[in-house]
Amino acid sequence: MPRDDALKLSQAIAGLRERVSFCRRCFTFAEGELCRFCSDPRRDATVVCVVEAPQDIVAVERTGEYRGRYHVLGGAISPIEGIGPDELRIRELLARLAPEAITEVIVATNPTVEGETTAMYLARLLRPLGVKVTRPASGLPVGGDLEYADELTLGRALTSRRELDA
Repeated sequence: MPRDDALKLSQAIAGLRERVSFCRRCFTFAEGELCRFCSDPRRDATVVCVVEAPQDIVAVERTGEYRGRYHVLGGAISPIEGIGPDELRIRELLARLAPEAITEVIVATNPTVEGETTAMYLARLLRPLGVKVTRPASGLPVGGDLEYADELTLGRALTSRRELDA
């Protein structure tokens, strides 16, 4: 790479580091105090999708189906790695419930042992507070063959089945 181009790239990276921080509400990346999701008045503020990391928001947004806000935990409960509930942004999520009149929390943690543990923990914590706690359905990918599906995925697909529209 030519020296001038390398210099411009390094300046752009340094500038990015100065401009980008974490949203004070949901903890995703932001170029101000609030990210574009939290500052958008058209988004449903009563529904919050909880994810493990900021990049998970990109996956949810790609669907075009979700119009609520987000909350980034900063990981998942993993006793083996020494990550407990206190190491995640769970207190901050709880602090948002009443002031933002949140009625539903979608727990979109990864379908791993750690993600499932975190989802169960959050459900047990939030349900007594009168908040609806949901989890995205999981199942078979479009174009997938049953013979290649693992038992957990196929089991979840069967459990989350719905009636066929004729």
